Amino acid sequence: MTALRKPPVALTSKAAPFAIRSERVSDVAAREALLDACFGENRHTRTCQRLRDGRAPAAGLSLAAVREGQLVGTVRLWHVSAGGRPALVLGPLAVDPACRALGIGAALMHEALAAARARGHAAVILLGDAPYYARFGFSTEKTGELSLPGSFERERLLGLEFTAGALDGAWGMIAPSGAPLPKPKAGRGKKAPLAVPHAA
Repeated sequence: MTALRKPPVALTSKAAPFAIRSERVSDVAAREALLDACFGENRHTRTCQRLRDGRAPAAGLSLAAVREGQLVGTVRLWHVSAGGRPALVLGPLAVDPACRALGIGAALMHEALAAARARGHAAVILLGDAPYYARFGFSTEKTGELSLPGSFERERLLGLEFTAGALDGAWGMIAPSGAPLPKPKAGRGKKAPLAVPHAA
């Protein structure tokens, strides 16, 4: 009697795994190109960018997804004051369009939120599609009295508490509170280069 053998499984490029790790300095150019591709070159004018301009991301909360040696996803979190309450703002979350069926966005979200919780942060806020982010626990329940420094759609301003009551009574403008980025130094006889905003 002949033993049945399983047919060989063809390994395609779509089956290639991806890894999530901390962002590196060497990722900057690829990250900026990915953000331009996902959000357009006018991304620097978006409302949430005003919370990030001139600020450093929260320590340990800049993550990159890498597949076959290429950066294919990014997410960062930033310190803000949400009407006087300490919180983080998440964004941008971006995934290479060619890789969006691989679950990279969800994996980045889970890793970023787990890292934020582990570092003792109490709450995260973002501006995004409620149906997508509801799966991670985000809602409008605690953000109704908060505002952003620019135009935004109220139903897209979402919050998630790690500590119960962290956003209770939060009211007013969400403002950046992270460490300022160091100003670039002028070289010998050269003008200082213009600082390029980080994210959309």
